[in-house]
Amino acid sequence: MRTNKRTEMIVGTAILAAVLIVLQTLVSAIKIGPFAITLSIIPIILGAVMYGPKSSTILGAVFGVVVTASVISGTDVGGAMMYQKDPIMTVVLCMLKAMVAGFVAGVIANTLANKGKTKLGVILASIAAPVCNTGLFVLGGYLFFLDIFKSWAEGKDLVLYIITGLIGFNFLIEMAVGLVMVPVIVFVIKSIRKGR
Repeated sequence: MRTNKRTEMIVGTAILAAVLIVLQTLVSAIKIGPFAITLSIIPIILGAVMYGPKSSTILGAVFGVVVTASVISGTDVGGAMMYQKDPIMTVVLCMLKAMVAGFVAGVIANTLANKGKTKLGVILASIAAPVCNTGLFVLGGYLFFLDIFKSWAEGKDLVLYIITGLIGFNFLIEMAVGLVMVPVIVFVIKSIRKGR
């Protein structure tokens, strides 16, 4: 990687990390069910599209650390319940889901950009990141925190609760916002770069 490109990636990733931290801190107050909406996925997808999988995986790690901090502090009530049961698995799950979301989005965006299909890469990365983030959370939660999931379901059908309560609105909002905002932001950035 040339020095200018490398410097641009480092600076861009740092700026996106700062935006991610602010977004996660401010938007975590908006909750649907026991978990907050995750708009922090947007900077991760932007890192994937603009700089590739290294950047988006680093951004995923930053996201994982911020989520872990909110879980440990008790700000994230649902996560705190999981942390009380199994602190190590909770931290692993928080970090893993976020980093995998970043890595997968980065690989998709990078692979398709190299094939001249940047727009498709942006769209698929915008879908893949929340799918990985939410999917791994639900899978890990089901495997290691089933009793907590059952308590959240309050005696209702567990599968229905997972689909409507855990995946439902949060996931749809995350994906919809990513699908709308990321292409627009990428277009604006590319337009600004062309105007230099």
